[in-house]
Amino acid sequence: MERSLETQVSQAVDAWLAWLPRWEPATHRGRVAPCRRCLGSPVLSAAGLGADVPHGVQHGLSTRMKTIVDRAVAEYTSMNLPMLQAELDQQAARNRTRTYRPAENLEPEYEGLPLDPDPVPGSPFLFTISGLADEFDADIPALPPLSDEAKAALRQEVGLADDYANMVGREVCTILLHHRLRIQAAITEFVEPQIEAMLEELTRSLDAPFDPHDPSTGG
Repeated sequence: MERSLETQVSQAVDAWLAWLPRWEPATHRGRVAPCRRCLGSPVLSAAGLGADVPHGVQHGLSTRMKTIVDRAVAEYTSMNLPMLQAELDQQAARNRTRTYRPAENLEPEYEGLPLDPDPVPGSPFLFTISGLADEFDADIPALPPLSDEAKAALRQEVGLADDYANMVGREVCTILLHHRLRIQAAITEFVEPQIEAMLEELTRSLDAPFDPHDPSTGG
């Protein structure tokens, strides 16, 4: 029996809560470009995860909710949108011929993030993961072109799929409202203490920028 949307959301929140104690603040250089999945996400607003919550914490939950919406849209498409389903089937078959798929089968906390770090000016990469993937994709033939009539029909079905996705997304947000208290309790328990510790460490380093035991500082 297919699980209800409420059950799926509850189980996804459970999985995110089980992961959250393992989260640690990132110590590497932050990215310049914002995450398009999380920036302004109504899902995160419904969950009560504001801009003061680290992106890594947000991303794990927003990705899990996106998976629920994608699964519902895929079922709707297979039952009601034959042209779009055929196009998706062709694309899936094309993807299966790719021998290098670095963006697949990632944990929710990493899904949808860029494969490579932002470049450092003056320090070019010898290679990039996305570049390697593009090289492997270059030999795969493109999908056959569509007629103008088929393109118009496909656009209509894509619009219907988008409308359905928006409807499911709104339902997910409504359900998430009932989980806000336990989400916030987990943030208070596992995330806020780590952020406070980082701020305290930063304050200490600013108050004492030089090591008093370092002979080179003259202390």
